[in-house]
Amino acid sequence: MKDSYLGKRIRGGGYAIKGAWILLKTEPSIQVQAVISIAVCIAGFYFDITKTEWIFQVLAIGLVLSTEGLNSSIEGIADFVHPDFHSKIGYIKDVAAGAVLFAAISAVIIACFIYLPYLFPAFFS
Repeated sequence: MKDSYLGKRIRGGGYAIKGAWILLKTEPSIQVQAVISIAVCIAGFYFDITKTEWIFQVLAIGLVLSTEGLNSSIEGIADFVHPDFHSKIGYIKDVAAGAVLFAAISAVIIACFIYLPYLFPAFFS
């Protein structure tokens, strides 16, 4: 079973869980974003958001956490390959961080579309 198709998929899933746990344990930015994600989910239950709103919220959370994980990986590889300052490495790391910024801005916009009508119903009725 160890080298079977299913065994390899199960092992791969284990590596993914290990990687997610490493991110949560070691990356402060992921930790902050995980806390924000939990808070937003609590708000979702409090305001009893719709199924469609949950879908967009979960996608936004996944997008931000995924891009932050990829950014952390890119930074780790860049630091391993060239530990000293180098303008090309700096450029690569800045672009990766920019991708996280795009994801975070998108998530904030989605959160505004979801929660502003619940917070300020007089303005949206």
